[in-house]
Amino acid sequence: MSIVFVPKKLRGKAKINQETIQRLLDENDQLVRCITEYMQKGRAVECVQYQQILHRNIVYLATIADASPDNTPSSSNSASNDAPASTPAMDGAGPTG
Repeated sequence: MSIVFVPKKLRGKAKINQETIQRLLDENDQLVRCITEYMQKGRAVECVQYQQILHRNIVYLATIADASPDNTPSSSNSASNDAPASTPAMDGAGPTG
């Protein structure tokens, strides 16, 4: 069972540290491998079950990242944040004139 599933009485009391985050990342890696294996075997039901667990883990990690007080961009990313990058989805999407 995923470590994201915590009994209600313990929710909000767990200490989130680098070890916990690494365990989740390792678990996600294993889930992706299982999903890939089951897709190759045509076992869709198992894929969906693992995809749901993977989704919960990713949402949990995103929640941790959003709540983190030291969630500041690194200096290597600051230059790329100054000017928006052009993406294929955005090219030509603006008003013409």
